[in-house]
Amino acid sequence: MSGWVDVARAEEISAGVPVHVEVDGAGIAVFKLDESFYAIEDVCTHDGGKLTGGCVENDEIVCPRHGARFSIRTGEALSAPAYEPTATFPVRIENGMVQVRDDRWD
Repeated sequence: MSGWVDVARAEEISAGVPVHVEVDGAGIAVFKLDESFYAIEDVCTHDGGKLTGGCVENDEIVCPRHGARFSIRTGEALSAPAYEPTATFPVRIENGMVQVRDDRWD
């Protein structure tokens, strides 16, 4: 079981600019949409590359290599060439700090 990992202070995360953090060997991308925070695995399920570096359009991240789109809110694959979702992770704000954890093995 992974504990909570600090990402950044909430005010340091800008809308449309994902923040990459490593948690127990997994790359996680943290996003600010409106005033809420979301975290998905920083991996395109089509080719295994990082999603960070791609464009954020509304509530979607566009893979920088082949253009697959993923929902930032749900991890759902929204367009080819990706068909499998990417994992999502819990996010919380603790004393102004955005934190994530990998709960897949709990």
